[in-house]
Amino acid sequence: MSNVNNIILSCAYLPPIDFFRVIKSSEEWRLEKWENYQKQSYRSRCHIYSANGLLPLYIPVERDRGLSIPIREIKIDNSKKWQIQHWRALVSAYQSSPFFDFYKEDFAPFYHTHYDSLFNYNIELIALILELLDFPQELLLTDSYKKKIEGCDYRDKIHPKKESPFFSENEKGKYHQVFAHKHGYISNLSIVDLLFNEGPLSYNYI
Repeated sequence: MSNVNNIILSCAYLPPIDFFRVIKSSEEWRLEKWENYQKQSYRSRCHIYSANGLLPLYIPVERDRGLSIPIREIKIDNSKKWQIQHWRALVSAYQSSPFFDFYKEDFAPFYHTHYDSLFNYNIELIALILELLDFPQELLLTDSYKKKIEGCDYRDKIHPKKESPFFSENEKGKYHQVFAHKHGYISNLSIVDLLFNEGPLSYNYI
C-alpha cells in the first residue's frame, strides 16, 4: 500500500497490527472522534495470544443511555475490575516473551490508574504505542463526523469479524510467537503481541 493522505481510523483498544499497517502507509491520518460507539468492535476489545490460543479482552462500558452514544461520551464500567483481569492476562500470556520486561513499565500504568472515558483511554494507549514503535506521524483527531470521506475510510474495515484487508501481507509478515508451537501462527493480533515478541524490530514487521 503506497503512502496516502486523508486516512480515518476508529479508536481501538490495543489495536491490531493492521491498524498500524495503515498508519505506516500514510503521510497523515486521523482518529474518528465523532462517530457513535459500536459494540463487538476493536473500540473496546483486543485479541492476544494466550497459552490456550486466541484470547479476547473486553473493556466493559456503561450502556444506560441506549445504543446511539458518541464514542467520546462512552464511560468505562469500572465496577467489573477489568484492569486487574487484563493485566493478569497480559502477564500470563507474555511474561516469557523476549521483550515483555522491556515494555511492561510503559503499559502497567494503564492497568493501575483509574479511567472513566473509553476514548481517552484508547487514544492515550495509541499515543504510547506510536512512540514505542517510533512512528513519525502525529496523532490527529477528526473535527466533525462525515459518513463518506475523500480518501481511505478504515473505520469499519478493520474489524474482529471481518477478514483482514491486508491478508496477503500478513502472511508475509510472520514473526516469533510464544505459543506458536502449540497453536500455530495467529495473524493480526493486538500490536502488543508483536511488541512483546519482537521489540524494536516490530516496525519492520508491520
